[in-house]
Amino acid sequence: MEKKVYSLEIGGKTMSAEFNDWADQANGSVLVRYGNSAVLATAVMGKESDKDYFPLSVEYEEKFYAAGAILGSRFMRREGRPSDEAILSGRIVDRTIRPLFPKGMKREVQVIITVLSIEEYDTDILAVNAASLALATSDIPWNGPVSSVRIGIEEGNDALIVNPTYKQREEELPPKALMDLTACGKDGLINMIEVGAREIGESMLEKALARSGEEIEKIQAWQKSIIAERGKTKRDFKAPEATPELKTAFAELVAPKLKASGGKLPKSELGPMKSEWMKAATEKFPDVPKGLIDGYYEEQIDAFVHDLAINENKRVDGRNLDQVRPLFAQAGGVSPVIHGTGIFYRGETHVLAALTLGGPGDAQLIDTIEFQDSKKTFMLHYNFPPFSVGETGRVGGMNRRMTGHGALAEKALRVMMPSKDVFPYTVRIVSECLASNGSTSMATVCAGTLALMDAGVPVARPVAGIAMGMMSDAKAGKYKVLTDIQGPEDHHGDMDFKVAGTSEGVTAVQMDVKVDGVPLKVLAEAFAQAKKARMQILEVITKEIAAPRTNISERAPKILTLVVKKDQIGLVIGPGGKMINGIRERTGVDDITIEEDGTIFITGKSGSAEAAFKEISDLTREYMVGDKFEGPVVRIMDFGAFVKIGPNNDGLVHVSEVAPFRIGKITDAVQLGDIVPVVLKEIDEKGRYNLSIKAADPEWAARKGLKPDQGGSDNHGGRNERPNRRI
Repeated sequence: MEKKVYSLEIGGKTMSAEFNDWADQANGSVLVRYGNSAVLATAVMGKESDKDYFPLSVEYEEKFYAAGAILGSRFMRREGRPSDEAILSGRIVDRTIRPLFPKGMKREVQVIITVLSIEEYDTDILAVNAASLALATSDIPWNGPVSSVRIGIEEGNDALIVNPTYKQREEELPPKALMDLTACGKDGLINMIEVGAREIGESMLEKALARSGEEIEKIQAWQKSIIAERGKTKRDFKAPEATPELKTAFAELVAPKLKASGGKLPKSELGPMKSEWMKAATEKFPDVPKGLIDGYYEEQIDAFVHDLAINENKRVDGRNLDQVRPLFAQAGGVSPVIHGTGIFYRGETHVLAALTLGGPGDAQLIDTIEFQDSKKTFMLHYNFPPFSVGETGRVGGMNRRMTGHGALAEKALRVMMPSKDVFPYTVRIVSECLASNGSTSMATVCAGTLALMDAGVPVARPVAGIAMGMMSDAKAGKYKVLTDIQGPEDHHGDMDFKVAGTSEGVTAVQMDVKVDGVPLKVLAEAFAQAKKARMQILEVITKEIAAPRTNISERAPKILTLVVKKDQIGLVIGPGGKMINGIRERTGVDDITIEEDGTIFITGKSGSAEAAFKEISDLTREYMVGDKFEGPVVRIMDFGAFVKIGPNNDGLVHVSEVAPFRIGKITDAVQLGDIVPVVLKEIDEKGRYNLSIKAADPEWAARKGLKPDQGGSDNHGGRNERPNRRI
């Protein structure tokens, strides 16, 4: 086997790139290691496609063996559909490398990232750097390299951590991770950002991005040295050019409409304009590929929209560059059955968020190569039906875009969720995109906030999100940042920069671009405009609902919490689960969840939770002298009666403890099944319970009509005749 290894110190660890002949049929391949984590990246270019878009596919393959464990369901111990984590990691790679392919390229390109080993470091950073090296050293046309790094901050420490470990990124264990930033870029520009944060200030984010830029440039220099040594000659590619006739036709058919529009091109007019162009041009030029006709139209509209913003400070809908579209917020009022709802409008983007509360047992179990045996108690799922854009199409199922948008909104809201000891519920939000014209993911954040507050979830503060855009002329060094981009500005613009946060700071960021990258100074401007817009949106949200409702829905399950000693857990569960299953059946409770520390969450409706709580409390109760009970007589002996005082316990009422006077026979006072009041008088040296009726109720015997010495002979017997207490 042939191989050569290149190494770089980054973040206190060695990153290595091994070039070998493992995948020598691919156009490019590389094995990248960092710590005990490793990925294999391959890049292959296929045939020319007849599609009207660049057919790039990025596959992020998580292999169970990479975690050194046999994972998967009990019925299929092998890899199936990609996990959400795999989809999100693949999207990071895709969003980073896609802008660097030549415009107009239609050859199929597939990049496959195979996770071979994973331990202390997340492999998504490795994946970007490996994909870059595989593409850059191949003969596939591509304007790389591009590099990636992760920056973290821990609670109580402002120091920036380069490529933090999983433990350093943990949100629950102290010290908590305050920020997790993934940045990708090249040549002093940033072209992809992912951030999850606990209300981090914009200035700290800018500091972290600046640090990421420094580390990226180190990796860039390393990659360039490898490429200079091993890089293959790139295949020739020249983007197809529009014919003079096609340009003339556009100037005659479309250009006058653009001029007459005065710069206002709403989404409703762009679609029909393009349809007319495609129909007319394909009929006039039947030998010209449809892809070229379409591509030239898009190129010219791009140029028009860019010129409008850069040189005239205008937008296609007539707004100012920093102006937010009309806003609307509604908390509740959709259905009495749903536990919480939120409706949010931003212009023509409309989102409904529906929230359901469940018990701890409703948590999602996570079992992937990254996270084993963990539970997810806050979930946000995002739906994007075709009617939201006025189209027909397939309904149902999930795609990568929907997974990504839902994960972003979930990340933005998650850090504001209360702790389990304050609010032990499992929370699921479903975002229904009803109408879309730009940034449904950020509208989902706003609608989700409204639903949480309507449901009475005690979130620390409301969260709002906004999507920023950019129009740029890199050659001229001109950039214009746009607030609240709509569909045409997203489609024809150069940047999609989503920022979510509270009044106190940022909770989530996501950015991707269609150009090589964005300067840090432009990102700083975008952060400032995003904050201004976020405050405006938060004002609308808090005007609708100022704080979470004080009560949850009557239709939501009730959760009662009980803490028992660890050595009592087995008692509650019982042999083979007999005890806990019996409690469930008797009370009709929805769920009983027992944590390892002895915390028990009881979830139920219509009094079932209270009934189960009482049973478990009685079962695990530690009895004290003086405790009062009321229970049935379960056994009668010559010397007294045994009374049940708990699910598994009984105690003796000696005949002398029935009345304040001497009685003859115990059967003159009680019979099997009688319910009697008792008080715990003594716990003897053998742990047996001695009870007293007369101490619990001195008048009980009189009400029963008992009289001194009633019944004749003395059959009291001795205490030593008492059998051991039943357990």
